[in-house]
Amino acid sequence: MKKENEMKIVTLCQKGSCCPVVKIAPDHVEIGEEGNLCTLTKEQWDTLKEKILKKEV
Repeated sequence: MKKENEMKIVTLCQKGSCCPVVKIAPDHVEIGEEGNLCTLTKEQWDTLKEKILKKEV
């Protein structure tokens, strides 16, 4: 079982260091990189995922 303060980190490229990352925490999601970061609430993240799965974006 994950601790609440742990984030799941997903890299968006194979090299792992040259692209933005997605950091998923229990209460928010961070997308981007230092100096260019977007933070979504869990509700906003769920809405984005739903729209992607429905091919709306």
